[in-house]
Amino acid sequence: MVVSKELHFTRAAEKLKISQPTLSEQIKRLEDEVGIPLFDRIGKKIALTEAGKILLKHGQSVFFEIEQAEAALRDLNELQRGKLEIGSLLTCVNYLLSPAIKQFKQLYPNVKLSVYGLKTNDIKKELLENELDLGITFLPVEEKEFDSMPLFTEELSLAVYSEHPLAHLKEVDMKTLENVSTILFPESYYLRQLIDTYCRELGFKLNPVLEMTTLESIIQMVSEGIGATILPEPYLDTLNNPGVVKVKLINPTPQREIGFIYRKNKFICATTQTFIGQIMKAIKAVS
Repeated sequence: MVVSKELHFTRAAEKLKISQPTLSEQIKRLEDEVGIPLFDRIGKKIALTEAGKILLKHGQSVFFEIEQAEAALRDLNELQRGKLEIGSLLTCVNYLLSPAIKQFKQLYPNVKLSVYGLKTNDIKKELLENELDLGITFLPVEEKEFDSMPLFTEELSLAVYSEHPLAHLKEVDMKTLENVSTILFPESYYLRQLIDTYCRELGFKLNPVLEMTTLESIIQMVSEGIGATILPEPYLDTLNNPGVVKVKLINPTPQREIGFIYRKNKFICATTQTFIGQIMKAIKAVS
């Protein structure tokens, strides 16, 4: 499993805290046992064979079931220990999770809580690889491997420089953006894809003057007058930046639905349920 993730024997051996020759011998014995190579070795590089991909998929299921058993036993004994790993959209990390995390740590000080700001596709990938217990991302999800729980729907708003021609308006038509210089996430980001869909339905395409991968850098460029952007309204409401003004978008007002996603048949322990409850409280507090 570790070699499949690292695709590098030396790095995998370091993670497993064994020697590289020992690891290579274990892989060879495994390949002898199944009777077919699991890795293609090309110089120092390796890649999974088709057989390796099949074994990896079943290995992930095996480890998933083991983790479910451990979670159920911890829950039965009410140990309130272990770990909880959450993958969340970056925008939600910025304005939603802080109060929930604070309350959760007070209730469960012995639980190691890790929260990662990730893109939607990375959240799904790591849930399937058992690297995450819970995801907070866009809904709906199409993949049959996931169950979901809706949290809230939020509007997207325009953010402009305080001296921008649109800054004095309370609202603008979405169609107006056709003639506005914008700064957006790259096209691989779901939020960008959502914005592009709204624009396409209105018969135009945004051509941003700049694409950036972090919220902070986008807001910084907006505050310097480089261009406008479109971001979730709750996130914009948390900004303390006099150089950035929020303007409501209408006809239509773009929206996105946010919710929890998790692997089907995953045991939702009391610790995870408590975390979900704290998120619900945080949403009510900002609603």
